[in-house]
Amino acid sequence: MSTPYPFTAIVGQDDLRLGLLLNAVSPAVGGVLVRGEKGTAKSTAVRALAALMPEVPVIPGCRFSCAPDSPDPACPDGPHEAGSGVSRAARTVELPVGASEDRLVGALDIERALAEGVKAFEPGLLADAHRGILYVDEVNLLHDHLVDLLLDAAAMGASYVEREGVSVRHAARFLLVGTMNPEEGELRPQLLDRFGLTVEVAASRETDLRVEVVRRRLAYDDDPAAFAAQWADEEGALRARIVAARALLPQVRLGDGALRQIAATCAAFEVDGMRADIVMARTATALAAWAGRTDVLAEDVRQAALLALPHRRRRNPFDAPGLDENKLDDTLEQNSGEDDDPDPDGPGGGGRPPQGDGPDTPPQPEGGADDTPAQAVPEQGKEQEPGQGQSSGGGEQQPVRAAEPFRTKMLSVPGLGEGAAGRRSRARTEHGRTTGARRPQGALTKLHLAATVQAAAPHQRSRGRSGRGLVVRRDDLRQASREGREGNLVLFVVDASGSMAARQRMSAVKGAVLSLLLDAYQRRDKVGLVTFRGKDAEVVLPPTSSVDAAAARLEMLPTGGRTPVAAGLLKAHEVLRVERLRDPSRRPLLVVVTDGRATGGPEPVALAARAARLHEAEGVASVVVDCESGPVRLGLAAGLARDLGGTAVTLDELRAESIAGLVKDVQGTSRRAA
Repeated sequence: MSTPYPFTAIVGQDDLRLGLLLNAVSPAVGGVLVRGEKGTAKSTAVRALAALMPEVPVIPGCRFSCAPDSPDPACPDGPHEAGSGVSRAARTVELPVGASEDRLVGALDIERALAEGVKAFEPGLLADAHRGILYVDEVNLLHDHLVDLLLDAAAMGASYVEREGVSVRHAARFLLVGTMNPEEGELRPQLLDRFGLTVEVAASRETDLRVEVVRRRLAYDDDPAAFAAQWADEEGALRARIVAARALLPQVRLGDGALRQIAATCAAFEVDGMRADIVMARTATALAAWAGRTDVLAEDVRQAALLALPHRRRRNPFDAPGLDENKLDDTLEQNSGEDDDPDPDGPGGGGRPPQGDGPDTPPQPEGGADDTPAQAVPEQGKEQEPGQGQSSGGGEQQPVRAAEPFRTKMLSVPGLGEGAAGRRSRARTEHGRTTGARRPQGALTKLHLAATVQAAAPHQRSRGRSGRGLVVRRDDLRQASREGREGNLVLFVVDASGSMAARQRMSAVKGAVLSLLLDAYQRRDKVGLVTFRGKDAEVVLPPTSSVDAAAARLEMLPTGGRTPVAAGLLKAHEVLRVERLRDPSRRPLLVVVTDGRATGGPEPVALAARAARLHEAEGVASVVVDCESGPVRLGLAAGLARDLGGTAVTLDELRAESIAGLVKDVQGTSRRAA
């Protein structure tokens, strides 16, 4: 077994270390989500924490790590008699992003359950992690249904496995740690709320600290055992402090004054539900125990708020987590009581990390297009030629802010796919409504009971059935075929030319695209963004799960120049070709946002039509959002939609309440093209 990097040797990252240690002191805090850029010691810190955890007494031979003094009465390996046990190190169990549901919660042998009436259960990772650490790297890339199962088990302290009326329950209490890079996509706000604490990590910009990080890492890589030995005393002291804090925790008093500050803080920041109040109370109590105190002070409440509230402030999917510390201090001061230390910087600390320019610094307002003087914009519906302030080489318009987003009609890809789980198009999935039965390929996961009984019934006499039970063989088992929803690749091709540059008009266009991005976020799609203007097209954002990144790129999109529609469609064709090789099961949906006025080069309209037919020939489901406005309309976007084999909708028709038949139209047209 390799020697882990010492926890005490990690340079900086005070919030990360404190969040992990508080959960080690009080697992009831609810785990911690670590957000940050790559290469910031997220995984290193989590793996190093395991070496600090106290040893766990277990019953020998129990696969579910039952405690000898209080065994789980419902343990599948039980019943156990209370008595002496053996001690082992706390486990750190890692959940891979590609894990199956059975690997997470365990697998029940349906064949033996039906034929023999026994619950033959193979434990999953939740059982392995009981009374230890469950670590999920890249938790934002984990399938939603797995995240739901994981967080439900963490909240209830138990895992339930249900298979056709046969159920198994076992204890599953663990310290849950998730890490993620926000650039690769965000977690839904509902899932963020289920993590007790969240910390933001970033690489230090101080030269001396970076030098020390490199120096220690090189020393560890040269001789891990010798490096760990240098930090053995610090590791031992920290381990002893965790044990002492755990012992002190039941004696910590959460006074009415501190409790009122917690409630007032949660109310002031308008967090939903009561989970934030409970998590803050548990965190403040753990902070007091960590500092060696039996009373919760105002400084504990403040630090608990900085750890427990920022991610719960995220209401819009594109909002960044954050907390206004000035508002926090004012709220605490207004609700200070006798039970609290009135000075947030007073004595009795030890639980709060150094304050300063860290991840909890309130976000600065972003400067946008409206912060700069507006330049002249062309008359709506007219495109300026190069040399008139709209050329591809200069005179481009300043980016404008998007209009308010709205709920859009659902666009879906026709047919039945087999892509990653999502909420857009029909697909064969492991979860959903049952549509039929088939012979299992590999392990049986979803039993089709009626089809299994029907297959076994004709053979009962030849198999010598004598009792009431059904004699079932492996060949009789039938897997249920399920139909659910998949996520798609939604590739936006946005016209950023001069004909789109009217300020109010482009604001509406960006608002429509932002609305579609919100829809893609909710339906768990990958998104990409291609823009065209001037003489060429550009991949502004390659296909990614980070819808937030697409929204940020859209916000800063400039406009101006000619309208090379063909270049935009050809660039989209190349993006889809490459993505088809990388992720062949994910079907694309092409969304072209333009007024259709192709200009620049010889025969621009004919070139655009030929480029569109490339997508039609490959059966790509397409929608053209017609941005043409004004009293005179040429209908060019509708013609482009016909060449694509898709459908065209106006900005007004894109709203959900305006186009009840849009999905049917898109599917019907695309199906004929395929």
